[in-house]
Amino acid sequence: MGKLLIREVAGIRYSGIIVETEAYRGFNDTACHAHKGPTTRCEVMFREGGFVYVYLTYGVHNMLNLVTEKSTFPAAVLIRAVEPVDGVEKMAVNRNVKNVEQLTSGPGKLTKAFDIDRNLSGIVATRGEHVWVEIPKEMPNMKIGSSERIGIDYANEDARSWKWRYFIYGNRFVSKYCPKK
Repeated sequence: MGKLLIREVAGIRYSGIIVETEAYRGFNDTACHAHKGPTTRCEVMFREGGFVYVYLTYGVHNMLNLVTEKSTFPAAVLIRAVEPVDGVEKMAVNRNVKNVEQLTSGPGKLTKAFDIDRNLSGIVATRGEHVWVEIPKEMPNMKIGSSERIGIDYANEDARSWKWRYFIYGNRFVSKYCPKK
């Protein structure tokens, strides 16, 4: 949280401060694509931390995840939203919207704005190549909150109740309602 997500493609630099994420972890997390073991879709989650996992949801939206664990344990963090920093004008063209708050305030919006698709799945998130995360020059002042994950009605009751969605309180780019504190 608060780190800078960066994507460079065709001479364009997109970046944004990560303001919302969700964790998906292991065999007991029925919301995790890999909870039943490796498949063609989720085999990237069985690689070591640092790999990019992009999948398509609803046949429309690409979802950007970063793999986080050792190669035998499937886990990834879904990047749900960022606060745009660089490439804002091109993001607006990619999304065909003018309201800056709508550019990256959701995982599908984010990937469209940053020109991220499944072709990036399986690459290593290496600085200076395709997509990566780095610490910004100045870390934002932030209060981090948590809640249940969004859009996982298919998961069992336990997995639906885990507060593995994290967000920066009060940030206007967070995708959905956040409890006030």
